[in-house]
Amino acid sequence: MSQFPQYRPRRLRRTPALRRLVRETTVDPADLIQPCFVTTGSAVRRPVGSMPGVFQTSVDELIADARTTAELGIPAILLFGIPDAKDERGSSGWDDNGIVQQAVRALKQALPDLIVITDVCLCEYTSHGHCGVLGDGTVDNDATLELLARQALSHARAGADIIAPSDMMDGRVGAIRSTLDAEGFHDIAILSYAAKFASAFYGPFRDAAGSTPRTGDRKTYQMDPANALEALREVRLDIGEGADMIMVKPAHTCLDIIWRVKQATGYPVCAYHVSGEYAAILAAGQLGWIDADRALDETLTSIKRAGADQIITYWATEFARRRRNGEL
Repeated sequence: MSQFPQYRPRRLRRTPALRRLVRETTVDPADLIQPCFVTTGSAVRRPVGSMPGVFQTSVDELIADARTTAELGIPAILLFGIPDAKDERGSSGWDDNGIVQQAVRALKQALPDLIVITDVCLCEYTSHGHCGVLGDGTVDNDATLELLARQALSHARAGADIIAPSDMMDGRVGAIRSTLDAEGFHDIAILSYAAKFASAFYGPFRDAAGSTPRTGDRKTYQMDPANALEALREVRLDIGEGADMIMVKPAHTCLDIIWRVKQATGYPVCAYHVSGEYAAILAAGQLGWIDADRALDETLTSIKRAGADQIITYWATEFARRRRNGEL
């Protein structure tokens, strides 16, 4: 490589146009997925206090938001349901007339080209807030698999394009894949939360989804944030069971995991820029400590640079709007 003064890297940084010309990583609205929280009722738009700009909405309001999202070039949304009733087994999660199922049918009718991804987990539907069936105070892995498969099948019947199991039970991808295939849903893809860590950054999501465990925590089924090799084992297990896409969660604290998973597998890698990561940036912005828009843009760029093909972010629609308006 030529040395200074022959080589001057600043030559290509002099103007915005030059910087854009040589930019190595670009985030596009087509790379993003917008998470949505859907609840019962009509004309409901309930703000989530710990996540500015995020709302619990009824199906009619969800359709309006999703239409805006699609018009801005974002190809997909990820649905989380907030049911009216919860029980020990999370039975409203696989109710064919449940809130997510209603939302999926309405979305596919109103916006047939929008990709609808549904979260498959029991934590939003169980009275205890854990991601599976409790037995002797702990989650019974194998007893939970059948219920997750029933939930996934119900979502597929409603018209979901992609099923995204987030529970972190061992064997759940295989159970879901075999159930979907047996019922003729061979073409429904599975986006597996394969490397999901027991993170401190999930708090605002649990406020939004009403899914905070009443007792204990999720450390017996979500991964230790210290473990990278285990993440690769989890990923390989899920691929072997039939996962079509792989998720790493959280995103910004797991850039190294995203890179390793992409390099090791070559599979489509989706990264979830989670609620606490998003909320922390906005909170600092509100206090005047940082420029939140620039920080969010930089964060999404770093996630894409690490190897993510898709990014789930609560800022997706706002990012696309600002990009269209030339603000980013």
